[in-house]
Amino acid sequence: MLDVCLLGTGGTVPLPDRWLTSLLIRWEGKELLVDCGEGTQIAMHAHGLSCRHIDTILLTHFHADHTAGLPGLLLSMAKADRTEPITIIGPKGLPEILKGVYLVARYIPFEIKYMELTENEQSFDIDDLHVTAFGLRHSVPCYGYEFKLGRRPKFDVGKARENYVPLSAWNTLQHGNSAEIDGITYTPDMVMGEAREGIKIVYATDTRPVPAILHHAMHADLLIAEGMYGDPEKIDNAKQNKHMMMQEAASIASEADVRELWLTHYSPSMYEPLIYEAELLGIFAHTSVSKDGQREDISFSDEEAACSRS
Repeated sequence: MLDVCLLGTGGTVPLPDRWLTSLLIRWEGKELLVDCGEGTQIAMHAHGLSCRHIDTILLTHFHADHTAGLPGLLLSMAKADRTEPITIIGPKGLPEILKGVYLVARYIPFEIKYMELTENEQSFDIDDLHVTAFGLRHSVPCYGYEFKLGRRPKFDVGKARENYVPLSAWNTLQHGNSAEIDGITYTPDMVMGEAREGIKIVYATDTRPVPAILHHAMHADLLIAEGMYGDPEKIDNAKQNKHMMMQEAASIASEADVRELWLTHYSPSMYEPLIYEAELLGIFAHTSVSKDGQREDISFSDEEAACSRS
């Protein structure tokens, strides 16, 4: 299961009732943050969440509304007596960004590791969460992220018996390890059933529509995408500033056949994004004009209560 919380939905600058776009993903005791705009740690506290246990921070790009919250967040972690290392991942130029962070946040008692993304598409694992960063089209280098939480096949008792696998090896094989008994090696494929569908979430903001978003979002459980503007007259602004219209995001979600779309990163000039909801639902029926603190527990597809939103 993935616990997903959209901490803020604002773009450019925060508003009194709208924090800047940031996403928290939690699973099996791990916590990952995507983007860290000004006041991210305050938004977390407002939603009853602690920043102490974040293991990894992914940055889409280096504009201030996605990075200016790093010093405050890291200092809040320090004040919470954190000692474990944290890893920050982002586009080329990340070391320079971190130098600036250290100038502001001078006392950080834990190690900050980092990884620069050097390819247009790059994959890596955070424990058992598989992440793919893919290039977007913005005014500076910018990445979207695809998250996949895999799932082990079910143990197949009939298959184990057909392959004469000793009972004493079942537990070992079920956990993905081979076992050797009386000179015979038994492997997990001798006892496990067919592969099962996992969970996929895609996050893409600060971009014009590009084929990579559609490709990675295909059949996703959740697509979180930029909806900077809703007024059709803003299309020239969107093209000039390399942002996406709400309607464009909804069209991508429809074509990709995602289970659900959350819009985010609203322009500060758009005080009430909900006025476009009816139009957007006509494009894609499972569109959510998100609000700060929107949260969902996404379970594997065949489990009861596949999702629970708050």
